[in-house]
Amino acid sequence: MRLIRNVIAAALAMAALSAAAQAQESMARSWGLVGEEKARFEAKVVDLPCAITGNCPADCGAGTRPLGLLRDDGSLVVAAKNTQAIFSGAVEDLIAFCGKRVEVDGLMVGEGTPRIYQVQLVRDVEAGGDFQKTTLWSRVWNERYPELKAKKGPWFRKDPRVNALIARDGYLGLGLEVDKKFIAEW
Repeated sequence: MRLIRNVIAAALAMAALSAAAQAQESMARSWGLVGEEKARFEAKVVDLPCAITGNCPADCGAGTRPLGLLRDDGSLVVAAKNTQAIFSGAVEDLIAFCGKRVEVDGLMVGEGTPRIYQVQLVRDVEAGGDFQKTTLWSRVWNERYPELKAKKGPWFRKDPRVNALIARDGYLGLGLEVDKKFIAEW
């Protein structure tokens, strides 16, 4: 009995050391988020709807669909965010790696399941080289809408896609009539 207890204790200590080693290896910056855990791993960049439903357009949907990271153990990680504080997605930073193996470094966030992944750094496993910071979203947005760059205000107040959705569905996303009633009662 004592031998079994010692083996279990040793196994738990090894697991704790392994997790600590992974955290030390990670270069991710903490954001102080609930359930935040540093995570650095290799995976294949995949089109999430393709991986889940089999609906697979060329080139991971050319940046129009959410992307994920398919790990060697078969788990699918939602790459929901890049490293920018504007809460943009990670598609712009990962689309060039569609179908390729990458090494990512970032934060698993949340409690329970599902959790999401904030990609802070990425590099192509085959090409090697240095990690790239995941900060492309703003540059891509400014290139897409150069006429809006000089306009004052946050990007989401200027974005034609956001404004079209608000015009169609209202600020709450429940329809213009619901918005009108909500604003009147507020």
